[in-house]
Amino acid sequence: MSKTSLFCGILSIGMLSIGYSQKKSEALKVQNLQEVVVSDSRFELKRENSGKTVIKISKSEIEKNQGRSVAQLINTKSGIEINGSRSVAGQNLGYFVRGGNNRQVLVLIDGLQVNDPSLVSNDFDLRLLNLNTIESIEIIKGAASTLYGNSAAAAVINITTKKASNDTISGSFLSVIGTNQTQDNQNYNVQSFTNSVSVNGTLDKFSYLASFGNQFSDGLSAAQSENPEVDPFSRYNTNMKLGYTLNNHFKITAYASYDRFKTGIDGFPPPNFSLADTDDQFNSEQTRVGISPKFTYNRGSFEINAAFTGISRETISGNSTQNNAKSLVVDAFNKYTIDDELYTILGFNYGDYRSEFNKEESFTTTDPYLNLVYISDFGLTMNAGLRLNNHSTYGSQFVYNLNPSYALKHAEGYTKIFGSYATSFIAPNLSQLFGFFGPNPNLEPEENRTLEGGLEYNNNRGLRLSSVYFNRVEENTIIFTTAYENATEDATVQGLEFEAEWQTFKNVTLTANYTFTEIKDGIRLRVPKHKANAFIEFSFSKSMFASLQYQYVGSRTDIDFSNFSNVELKPFSLFNLQFRKKIIQDKMKVFINLDNILNENYTEILGYSTLGRNVSLGFDLNL
Repeated sequence: MSKTSLFCGILSIGMLSIGYSQKKSEALKVQNLQEVVVSDSRFELKRENSGKTVIKISKSEIEKNQGRSVAQLINTKSGIEINGSRSVAGQNLGYFVRGGNNRQVLVLIDGLQVNDPSLVSNDFDLRLLNLNTIESIEIIKGAASTLYGNSAAAAVINITTKKASNDTISGSFLSVIGTNQTQDNQNYNVQSFTNSVSVNGTLDKFSYLASFGNQFSDGLSAAQSENPEVDPFSRYNTNMKLGYTLNNHFKITAYASYDRFKTGIDGFPPPNFSLADTDDQFNSEQTRVGISPKFTYNRGSFEINAAFTGISRETISGNSTQNNAKSLVVDAFNKYTIDDELYTILGFNYGDYRSEFNKEESFTTTDPYLNLVYISDFGLTMNAGLRLNNHSTYGSQFVYNLNPSYALKHAEGYTKIFGSYATSFIAPNLSQLFGFFGPNPNLEPEENRTLEGGLEYNNNRGLRLSSVYFNRVEENTIIFTTAYENATEDATVQGLEFEAEWQTFKNVTLTANYTFTEIKDGIRLRVPKHKANAFIEFSFSKSMFASLQYQYVGSRTDIDFSNFSNVELKPFSLFNLQFRKKIIQDKMKVFINLDNILNENYTEILGYSTLGRNVSLGFDLNL
């Protein structure tokens, strides 16, 4: 679609909001100015004291998006394009944040790094996750290596899993059925099934949570073809979390999870490497166990978070491969607050990463780090940090950040100006160094520098506006030609992000974001220059909710592997609609999701299928 469709889409949603906003101003629902964010400092601080535009996906927002995937939900946020989330359920995902890619995005689960050292991008596969096990998500865009280490260059996605209920015993059950069809195959057969069950509670000092989930979808081929071969997707999740509170000062949490999925895939058989509708398969499973003791004392706390992860991946095709990897990550840190003004964190992070190729390869990281947050009584906040990255192969390197902000309080709320300068370090991963395809043991680490500046306005009448400019420079960017190598020229990405949230009156909320991304040097595949999202949410009553979502994705560059030439993909616009209704004394919710309601025909990845108009129905029962 043209830029006209972008304007018309935003205008249509805007007109709806104007129509709703004619109600009396006294009906406005007061926005909570005391919203707390954690990930940019690791302290629970008010948003006005944060020097970043932290994206917070709350429990309420997750519940409103049941029936969708983690990637689909994150893909609605500013500065982020999760490529592959609009295709078959098993499609590989590209995490394109501010013009970066997967290796520059770090995923945390309950505050601890999770990554797969056998993957080319050393990232975490979001396809493994069940959205219904997640309590909240915070996303920091920009460099955050001082707090989180290697790979935290373009973004950190911090996922917090659900905790046990305070009741002695409680349970929940979620079930969703739906279609799974392309634009040209609108037969509305039920071909997608999702189920989740959880039992949890607290018995005196002991808490427990156990959950199981599965997803299955069928009916779609990954590759576009005249006679498509179906590529089904199935996933299983099991999770257990146990906690014990000894007293007011000490508690310990232990957890274990097993996640597995398998999916049909299509490949690039020789000699021409054009996409073929092959009967190939990809299997991935992950086992994770961890422990987290925490000791709290006056004005501070000491915590150790440790986890072991075992990973197995297998590609069954004409070029079959099998990967087995494991990692041990330990993060120990002490928090201390001085006079409610200076928040300090001193920590040490250790990681041991191993993967089997022709033989087992490994590296370790040992990183001490320090972060300080100063909050004045006149509006100034300063967030600064330093980390010494010690890599067993690449030696030592300092990364640092400086993040000042100033909040001017007024009767309606506050206006904040903020900026940051931060560096990050991305070591080559094991697959790039020793893997099956194009390894290069002589790769140099990638170094990033990120500069940001922005404004935020927040008032008690339900309005929040923010804008931020970012500029990121990459040195020694790791690229793939005939093998992995370091680029000889620096790469520069800059852009603008805008976010708006407006509670027009107590029943209607309008949310929108827009991202402009400019690649100043070189070409980045599948990164849109323009992207926008807009939502209007309407509560008919305390028990009934509806929302309309609009997404515009601008033109992108992709590659045609049949002749290795660049192809410009056309812009497209999507509309989604959802309804939710509480019944049975709020114990049960029923919902319906209508995605791509105009059945837009578009290309997300050249040669691959995309989702047409689809409908899903579900219910969520809590006891």
